[in-house]
Amino acid sequence: MKLLVFGKSGQVATALQERCPSDWRMTALGRDTADLSDPEGCAALIADSDADAVVNAAAYTAVDRAEEEEALATRINGEAPTAMARAAAAKGVPFVHLSTDYAFDGSGTRGWRPDDPTGPLGAYGRSKAVGERGVMAAGGRGAVVIRTSSVFSARGTNFVRTMLRLSETRGQLRIVADQVSGPTAARDIADMILRLLPELARDGDAPFIAHYSGTPDISWAGFAREIFRQAGRTVEIEEIPAASYPAAARRPLNSRLDCAVLASRYGISRPDWRISLAEVLQELDPEV
Repeated sequence: MKLLVFGKSGQVATALQERCPSDWRMTALGRDTADLSDPEGCAALIADSDADAVVNAAAYTAVDRAEEEEALATRINGEAPTAMARAAAAKGVPFVHLSTDYAFDGSGTRGWRPDDPTGPLGAYGRSKAVGERGVMAAGGRGAVVIRTSSVFSARGTNFVRTMLRLSETRGQLRIVADQVSGPTAARDIADMILRLLPELARDGDAPFIAHYSGTPDISWAGFAREIFRQAGRTVEIEEIPAASYPAAARRPLNSRLDCAVLASRYGISRPDWRISLAEVLQELDPEV
């Protein structure tokens, strides 16, 4: 399979490159080649490609800064994937677009289903919702929006690396305890996409939305405790409400995701993030 990936150095894009089967040909496009602030330019790259499938693993992810740059965030997260999806549909190839739990307002306690009404709390979520609607409206064979949450890996900026860095100099941390999600390793997302693409290429039908996140669902405070336990670090955690943590953008409290669609259609179940966390910690520090 020939795979075109938008994104090169991000967490999921990196994992895709590392875990891509040796008999596939993957082309990963960085910002120097694919500028997502130029949607039509991105669409042209697809039109000119001989790829069998396209994955958009690139995005504007600065959640707080998006409150001041919503137009730019919407162009990158909304208009660009819409243009990409149209180009992929025109060529008749599957298109996988990664989205976010921030599409929801975070109310309730049950897992959000793909067909639940969206209600983003901030500019970042609104920009991603625009992209979701655009991909669905583009039609095309084998297009799918995958919402995920709390992505972590041994690279980039993420909660695991932040906790480990802070624990180097602090013995006590204040961590939000009323936001709950399913942490998801970038490598697990990559494996899911690589497993899904041949299915979409063979049997892809109308566009759909699915969820994929790690299990069990847990608060940031609980996630931090498990990070420190596995890393062998002693850090006292003070649980605080999200309202006590200053941030420009509101975050959803309930980011639990119902992942039944991928399980029922393709037998792709939620990964245990604790196992993936151990692998990431081993990669970061072989002595762990």
